[in-house]
Amino acid sequence: MVNISFHLTSKFMIKRVLIFLVINFIALGIGGFFTGPGVSSEWFLNLNQAPWNPPGWVFGAAWTFIMVCFAFFMAYWWSIAEHKKGIAILFGIQWVLNVSWNIIFFYSHEVTIGLIVISSLTLLVGNFLFNNWKKMGLKSLLVAPYFIWLLIATSLNAYILFNN
Repeated sequence: MVNISFHLTSKFMIKRVLIFLVINFIALGIGGFFTGPGVSSEWFLNLNQAPWNPPGWVFGAAWTFIMVCFAFFMAYWWSIAEHKKGIAILFGIQWVLNVSWNIIFFYSHEVTIGLIVISSLTLLVGNFLFNNWKKMGLKSLLVAPYFIWLLIATSLNAYILFNN
């Protein structure tokens, strides 16, 4: 059995996880503010959508799970990082890309720009996953749900772009 124990005994680690949870859920809240009305809009409902588009309830469940895992990933990455400023910048870029996609796609209906943004986000999160493997080992897998979900979301955005 593989041991990927997470030592949350440190009050500093617990504090980091909580900080990243709050920041991540603020992003989800802002994104949801723009996504909610967009999903039920006439514009979105009239688009040709991918046959593999999950039911609506899956998005909320998936994003909740993803952001919890991502908070743990970021807390552990932060705890071992030598260059915290660089990680903060990458995290900030990820946050802005994540939030802005909802505004660009659902509010502004800019499908092409949305695809550019979500593709950039996917590459960045993939970088988090694959470039931290040597340092974090199996703890890097905490970012895998985010990366996999972004691959799916990117394909959904691309399908809409190329089929509408």
